[in-house]
Amino acid sequence: MAGIRMPTTCSSFTIHIMDIAIRQQIRELIQREVVVATGCTEPGAVALCVSKARETLGSMPDSIELLLSKNVFKNAMGVGIPGTGMVGLPIAVAIALCAGDSSRMLEVLTVPSDKIEAAKQWLANNGDIIKIGLKENCEDKLYIECICHKGNDSSTAIISKRHTNFVFIAHGDNVLLDGECAECGEGASEHGDPVLSARIVYDYATTSPIEELNFINETVALNCVAATEGLKGYGLNTGRILMENAEDDIVHTVIARTVAASDARMDGCTLPVYSNSGSGNQGIACTLPIYEYGKAKGRSEEQITRALILSHLTSIYIKRGIGRLSALCGIVNASIGVTCGITYLHGGSFDQMCYAIKNMINTLAGMVCDGAKPSCALKMSTGLYSAFVSAELALHDKVVDSCDGLSEKDVDYSIRNLGRLGHDGMDQTDDMVLDIMTHKQL
Repeated sequence: MAGIRMPTTCSSFTIHIMDIAIRQQIRELIQREVVVATGCTEPGAVALCVSKARETLGSMPDSIELLLSKNVFKNAMGVGIPGTGMVGLPIAVAIALCAGDSSRMLEVLTVPSDKIEAAKQWLANNGDIIKIGLKENCEDKLYIECICHKGNDSSTAIISKRHTNFVFIAHGDNVLLDGECAECGEGASEHGDPVLSARIVYDYATTSPIEELNFINETVALNCVAATEGLKGYGLNTGRILMENAEDDIVHTVIARTVAASDARMDGCTLPVYSNSGSGNQGIACTLPIYEYGKAKGRSEEQITRALILSHLTSIYIKRGIGRLSALCGIVNASIGVTCGITYLHGGSFDQMCYAIKNMINTLAGMVCDGAKPSCALKMSTGLYSAFVSAELALHDKVVDSCDGLSEKDVDYSIRNLGRLGHDGMDQTDDMVLDIMTHKQL
């Protein structure tokens, strides 16, 4: 990588970001999007919805119907459910029915082993009462509807747009909630959120008082523990195998530790991680490469903290344009966040950070999400290697031409183009991926 240079900041762009109210808005946005989650967030969100519907009903149902958007469906089909040794939605639903507590939000699937065994037994005896299907004509890419029946009684709970955002709860004809839940944390309204740009993200990360940014360091400990656990061997053992061949290669070592955390998480490890934009893998990717690389390179605590903010907030900014769930793999926006953090750790300027973003957009724009699963670690490794390469080119002032692919002269227009591709342009891709996944000969 290029030698160390202190980052430059154009003061004419930083006056507004120094406003305390705007800094507070950005901080609140990060804290809402970077939260603790156990296991894959789609099964967790389904379990949350089921728990709320069962609690609303007040008893165990005779039958349960789940109607899901195709993106939720594909992300819940093949991923490990923490502590169960099983994959898919039926066991997640069983845990939610037998031991779920909706107040635990995205940690709803973290229950004692005896509760898991009870859920397995319940599923073996009652699995046929669970009906899972796609919600027809569903415009929301993140949509979960659970309907519980008990005799003539029923309850309904609906989550939409965000993994913990309840928009409808009813007990029979008694509507308890109709609209966004103001108390659902991650589901808080986006009205009033700050308008972001690459410049604002950079200035917030590099000029805010460091004491206002230290909260992001909370992401490190949990995600490091998950990485250490993953190196014991989960899923495809991607991280462990890469580590065995890392030798003295810092980048290789950093990526090995990072994808090991994904190995563990996607294979059903019960350890929690910090997520980003509703994805544990994105949270892992935004955190561990920055921390591990910064530490290996001897960067100061302040530099690492600012780089972590830059990584997480860039990913959030880009993800807002793509959408919470998409046919575009989430490692794309997360890896772009990483390349920004790596560029900063090497003293890169704002312009060089923009070069790194453009390089990444023209590298990973076509990476398709084909559901959450243990092999997601492979895609993470691809994204992270690209992040380091893109940063290194940017530090040498090399950037893809604005005539190339999705890139434009303005970095925010380039990000907008990536968002259009992921949010609108790949809808048919989603349909095709789901059709292939549900008609495979195993």
